[in-house]
Order: sequence, then structure tokens, then C-alpha cells
Amino acid sequence: MAKKNSELVAEVHKMKDAEIGIELKRLRERLYELRTQSVTEKIEDPSQFTKVRRQIARILTEENARKQKKATA
Repeated sequence: MAKKNSELVAEVHKMKDAEIGIELKRLRERLYELRTQSVTEKIEDPSQFTKVRRQIARILTEENARKQKKATA
């Protein structure tokens, strides 16, 4: 069963700064793999593009919120 949006957001909030960087790198590599796969062969689940991009956006949003919080503190 797929995780709901609120569960994904809560999971990102729990991550430490180093974990966020690692996860962001992993997701960007996954997106690159999907793009490469789309050129060389047929993709089984094209909705993976959207899912990965949204996960990247969630992580970047959390990362920026933490940077702003540190800047104002």
C-alpha cells in the first residue's frame, strides 16, 4: 500500500540534515535512471516520474525551511 502525503511529509520532517542530502541525491539519481530508461526501453510505470519529482520537491521545501529557520535564529 502506498504512503499517504501526510506520512511522506512527516517522514521528511524526521530526517536529519545529512539524511536529507543523501535522500535528495538518491532521488535525483533515480530520476536520471528513469529518464535514461525512457530513452532506451519502455518504462513499466510512467507515473514514477511524477512521484520522484514530488518527493524531490518535498525534500527541497523542507531543506529551504530549515535554512530560513537557521537564518532567523
